[in-house]
Amino acid sequence: MSRQPGTNWTAYDDGTSLGWMGSQGGTIARDEEQEGQLRLTYEVDDSRSFHALTCSVTGWLLHHRFFDNAEQALAEFEAMKPALEDLRAQLREGGPGSPEEARRGGPVLAAFLARFS
Repeated sequence: MSRQPGTNWTAYDDGTSLGWMGSQGGTIARDEEQEGQLRLTYEVDDSRSFHALTCSVTGWLLHHRFFDNAEQALAEFEAMKPALEDLRAQLREGGPGSPEEARRGGPVLAAFLARFS
């Protein structure tokens, strides 16, 4: 049975991070993970029209994106979920096991960053 892309995401740390300050200085409004390998966080600060997304693939990627409105940020939050799943499927779980494996992952990571920059 195959899983629908973008599903199977759960609240990071049972939702305890919600309301705390995020790494980009906003308040964490959404924070989700998948199987401890993917994480996607949405931070907001309406006083300065600040909306940030931070995504990570354990051992491979930490990437930030910034928006000036919630609608676009939340749409991108949802769009990034299946893309992160696809990215993870192409990479070794937990990070590269060798320099050669890291080099092979480079173009895959670059394509993701070009799409979501």
